[in-house]
Amino acid sequence: MGSKLDNCRKGISALTSGDNCRLIDQSLVYRTEPVDFKDQDWFVNYVVKIETTLDPFSLLDTVKSIERSAGRTADGIRFGPRVLDLDIILYEAMVLDTSNLVIPHPRMHKRHFVLKPICDIDPDIIHPVFNTTMQSLLEDLDATDQRISEYK
Repeated sequence: MGSKLDNCRKGISALTSGDNCRLIDQSLVYRTEPVDFKDQDWFVNYVVKIETTLDPFSLLDTVKSIERSAGRTADGIRFGPRVLDLDIILYEAMVLDTSNLVIPHPRMHKRHFVLKPICDIDPDIIHPVFNTTMQSLLEDLDATDQRISEYK
């Protein structure tokens, strides 16, 4: 919602502007077809790699605070339009499954809009549950209903 690319950039800037998170790399920016809830505009997605002193739960608190500051509310449609959506996809090789945080992200291996940008950064990252590379997951994905194009 709103100025999608600006919202993303401001969110990443807010995440990396303090002492706790440092931007290491980022993927290309993509326009991506909605998945699950289809009756909406395409999204803007990209992946960033950060170095952080925060543990995963503190990082989650930080990204949720950034989303709220950007105007995101909890009353939206699941998978629907939102001002900003920051997800923790991976945290080193950690596997974590709690009521409010699952790492690696539980649907990442099914999402072209996640795997393609990760592969821009490093296609050889190993998924800590499936024990295969991101490139292999991307190649195995049937993404016929998940169109993606470089944002220009």
